[in-house]
Amino acid sequence: MPKDIKLAKLAGFCYGVKRAVETVKKIKAENPDKKVFVLGELIHNTQVINELEDLGIKTLAEIPKEGEGICVIRSHGESPQIIENIKNAGFEIIDLTCPDVKKVQQKAIELAQKNYYVVIVGKAEHPEVVAIRANAELYTDKVIVATEVEQLKPYEQKLKSHKNIGVVVQTTQRITTLNPIVEYLTAISKELHVTNTICASTAMRQAEAKELALNSDLMIVVGSKKSANTTHLADILKGITNTIHIEKEDELQNFEELIESSQKISITAGASTPQEVIEKVINKISKGE
Repeated sequence: MPKDIKLAKLAGFCYGVKRAVETVKKIKAENPDKKVFVLGELIHNTQVINELEDLGIKTLAEIPKEGEGICVIRSHGESPQIIENIKNAGFEIIDLTCPDVKKVQQKAIELAQKNYYVVIVGKAEHPEVVAIRANAELYTDKVIVATEVEQLKPYEQKLKSHKNIGVVVQTTQRITTLNPIVEYLTAISKELHVTNTICASTAMRQAEAKELALNSDLMIVVGSKKSANTTHLADILKGITNTIHIEKEDELQNFEELIESSQKISITAGASTPQEVIEKVINKISKGE
């Protein structure tokens, strides 16, 4: 009996990632004689990074003392200090920070300037959050990053005594991470200002995948293990049905029995997963290899 395989409509590149990948290729094509660099991985996907490398677009792990050519700021954004350091090294800067990420940075700055105690809901080490925090800290030293209430408790007295608290959220976070934090802060704050900055693409992708999972024996999430939105997607779906998270099609062999015993299989993918990677996964399952 052939398997019933469904692909989520919102699987794969989001607007911000598509814009970054297409633009960086265009920059290189229009500047063949200039060196083009990206500070950090443009997106969390090894295949895309390798493809860019083949086109002559190099990934920089750190800023050299002296550089030449174009340096691209990736979709996660960077701190003002890092941008200054890139300029000082001698690079021409092209900023491809995702517009949704820019909005979070601006909101965090605005709250900091108005003397709010700024709470960023997100993973402290994630590049997007590092940049949001650095932008807010230009204007205040009252910034906390947290993904759970326990991380806020050591600051409870400071938060209680401050006249107002402002909340922003990493664009790829889950609403279920934000809600308990808002509930906790509501109980201890005099004035609370919450801006839900989870990007629409992330929220819609998660909602669609949850809907698919309810009617599936197995969900397959395709994308990098380093990608925050992809790992969140897999975590959400694991609570609904059997879920596997793979980076590419050859990993399917590790789950042969589970795939074999599943009739209704649905596939979704993170915002940094290329279409051809998703298609290879579908083809492999369809052929029952």
